[in-house]
Amino acid sequence: MKSLRYLWMPALFILVALLSLAHAQRLAAQSTGSISGTGSISGNGTIPSSAVYLPLVANQAAPTPAPTYAAIPIAGAPIDRPAHIHGDLNLSLRSYVSTTAELTLVDIEGHTDVNAPQLADIFTPARLPQFSAVYQVHDWDWGCDSDGCRGAPLTDPPVTLLEMATSVGEAISIPSRDPQIYGGGYKAMVLYAEATRITLVYTRDDTPAHGYVVHFEDFAVEPALLALYQQLNEAGRQQLPALHNGEKIGAATGATIKVAVRDTGKFMDPRSRKDWWVGFVR
Repeated sequence: MKSLRYLWMPALFILVALLSLAHAQRLAAQSTGSISGTGSISGNGTIPSSAVYLPLVANQAAPTPAPTYAAIPIAGAPIDRPAHIHGDLNLSLRSYVSTTAELTLVDIEGHTDVNAPQLADIFTPARLPQFSAVYQVHDWDWGCDSDGCRGAPLTDPPVTLLEMATSVGEAISIPSRDPQIYGGGYKAMVLYAEATRITLVYTRDDTPAHGYVVHFEDFAVEPALLALYQQLNEAGRQQLPALHNGEKIGAATGATIKVAVRDTGKFMDPRSRKDWWVGFVR
């Protein structure tokens, strides 16, 4: 019996110590928060419950992949000067002035090419847009210095640049044309591009002197297409970006976009019904 008396004394000491520790922890918790009836501590001393809360993941549409573009070899030699200072490639060098003329399709006499590029197809679906304004592009004088200089506004034909209504963000594609310029259905090639303008040719020649050329002004060129052009231009222009009918080249950034058309170097009237707007009446 004497041995049992000595055994319960250590146990009592341990119990007292545990109760003292619990009391100290409760006082510490009360200094930073309050204890609820369930034993959890609110305020800065909150004790997380055993439940696990996962973040809500909303269903989101997968991002649209960036378009990719291909390059094709040019026919013949590259241009003989940097593209950005070439008056036949960079339309901003020529610039243009506003003029007064009918803001509608016009009927012009003469030969009709059934394979002329169709401007209605730059929109999806194809349409005849409202014509907002008309301009005259300046001539380019190649004899005034080594790279040429701006001349007087062209007056024949009376309109050489057309401003058309668009909606902000609207996709812009190439004017469609049936003949391909390279295997795989490629219809046009990029002669020049920067952030807000692009020049297309419907041959593989690195010049606007042959075949059809279309200039686009005041829109956002597709970044992937611009990057490819810049890469190939820096590499010596042995290849240039090529495009299919219906392939997006950029997007409208405002309420209008400007377009000019050339045939074998000559600027044409972009309002001509029989050439660029076949099948449309207005």
